[in-house]
Amino acid sequence: MDNRKFNKGTIGNAGGRKPKAEQQRLIENLEPMHPAALEALEMALNDRQNWAVKLFFEYFYGKPTAHVKMESITQKSMQITLEEFNTLKQ
Repeated sequence: MDNRKFNKGTIGNAGGRKPKAEQQRLIENLEPMHPAALEALEMALNDRQNWAVKLFFEYFYGKPTAHVKMESITQKSMQITLEEFNTLKQ
């Protein structure tokens, strides 16, 4: 512990990780609803609801990789006129 006010994972720190016992208790409480949830998802898939199809594919195949296109800034696009420079200077 490094004597900061909010150390991650310490007791009473809401920003830290939840205790394993709490997570296990939540799973145990949700377990009886598992068949009903699967049945509801199946019915939504049969009705061709978009959210259900998306959810199914994201969990079954995984989300597709997001590609970010990086565009370089050219020297020409960085040039400004003397008038624009004076406006920024003020």
